[in-house]
Amino acid sequence: MTQEDPFSDIRSAAEIYDRMLRGETIHRADPGFDILLGDFHRALIYSQRISSSTDYAEVRSLISEMTGSVVDGSVTVVPPIRFEHGRFSRFGRNVFVNAGAVFLDQGGIVIGDDVKIGPNVMFVTSNHPLDPEHRSDIISERITVGRNVWIGANVTVLPGVTIGDDAVVAACSVVTRDVPPGKLVMGSPARVVKDVRADTV
Repeated sequence: MTQEDPFSDIRSAAEIYDRMLRGETIHRADPGFDILLGDFHRALIYSQRISSSTDYAEVRSLISEMTGSVVDGSVTVVPPIRFEHGRFSRFGRNVFVNAGAVFLDQGGIVIGDDVKIGPNVMFVTSNHPLDPEHRSDIISERITVGRNVWIGANVTVLPGVTIGDDAVVAACSVVTRDVPPGKLVMGSPARVVKDVRADTV
């Protein structure tokens, strides 16, 4: 995961991709929105194929094919898993993803090396305006998970969040803002509780 922009190879594929990854507001009437609709359907098909597999090597191969980025042989993804877009998820080395994960990856999701993701974790990169007149518009922001992070079961990570290296997110937390490196956060919204290297709370 040393590449400065892990999505640079596909930004130029369509203007709508570049706009989405820059965090611009996307309207249903925008040119290229049909490309996104096609990608949603493509990701659904891949998600079903991945989720029906019992072979970790096949799972890695299918995710690599879907994303257009090689998933390292050290990565373990336990089905089922759901991708919304599919092209904008990236995995480092020695990543473990437990069953039931959801990657709503329109804005891009970057998972660093040695990350452990518990069951039923949800990464949400897209949001909608509060204004009812524009509720169908889409605004996406990248989620970045640093090295050696542990994310507990049933955690939700919201758009634009960066989780720093060595951090821990306690089970059932809702992460609405950046998590400092080396900290344990918990709650909804998640707040810093302690340093992960400390012996006591």
